[in-house]
Amino acid sequence: MREQFTEALKESMKAGEKRRVSTIRMITSALKDRDIEQRGQGKPPLTDEEILGLLQKMVKQRQESLAIYEQAGRTDLASQESEEIQIIMGFMPAQLDEAAVKAAIADAIEASAASSVKDMGKVMAFLKERYAGQMDFAKASGAVKAMLSGA
Repeated sequence: MREQFTEALKESMKAGEKRRVSTIRMITSALKDRDIEQRGQGKPPLTDEEILGLLQKMVKQRQESLAIYEQAGRTDLASQESEEIQIIMGFMPAQLDEAAVKAAIADAIEASAASSVKDMGKVMAFLKERYAGQMDFAKASGAVKAMLSGA
């Protein structure tokens, strides 16, 4: 994925796409910060799955900001956040639809031998390992809880 960011940055610079250049630089900066943090803890650089998690977190932050800007009537800042979300999501795998998310949750429950809400952590860990960047884990968490409680 790191090479993908480098190539996209070069292409965007050549094309003169200022918003895309700044967004990709922001991504690489966040990535370097996390790598430095990892190194300080004696851990290896981020894996692709962890990078996807970082991108997902960045998208979520921008979605929250977007909602705030729209409520405040700041359409200029809202459109900037919206553009950044689209650029970041361009580096992520396609999001699973609702039916695929439910199937993935059912598979995770079966694979982790979960039987009650107490086993929710196992199921969520399984999902995060297999589907990083492909689903909203906040929404998936509610669905997992519902399935485990038999609702």
